[in-house]
Amino acid sequence: MTVADLLAAYAAGERNFSGDNFFPDADLSGVNLSGADLSGINLSEINLCYTNLSGANICEANLSESKFNFTDLGKADLSKADLSKADLSGVNLSRANLEGANLSGAYLNGTDLSRANLVRANLSETHLEGAQLSGANLSGASLNGANLEGADLEGANLSGARLDGANLDGANLDGVIR
Repeated sequence: MTVADLLAAYAAGERNFSGDNFFPDADLSGVNLSGADLSGINLSEINLCYTNLSGANICEANLSESKFNFTDLGKADLSKADLSKADLSGVNLSRANLEGANLSGAYLNGTDLSRANLVRANLSETHLEGAQLSGANLSGASLNGANLEGADLEGANLSGARLDGANLDGANLDGVIR
């Protein structure tokens, strides 16, 4: 599937591009979808390694179990993307660039965000239960009302982050930078 195929089908009203049943061999690795409007799209279980989604509107999208990183060299770029209410459960976003991204109300349960750049990201009301955030840069991020129950924040940078009403029950806060 090419970017043109995806965008044409999306424009025609198709939203289900999941790898589990609709496009079992779909590979969108390395494509440029920056600034694209893909709200409500289902890209679960799709290969998105090296894909540029900066500034894209992917709110209410299903990206669960998608593949963003093969190696430490393959960093996902989701900077300034609108991922509000998106499902990113179980996704490896370690070292991803999510600077300024809107993740409000998103589902990131069990997601690996270790060493991710989340500077000034909006994580208000986000579900981060059991998420891996060790070494993540969350400086200036809004985590108001976020559920971080059981999350690993070891060594994370929380300087200037807002945590009003956040649930930190059972979270690992060892070495957190405030």
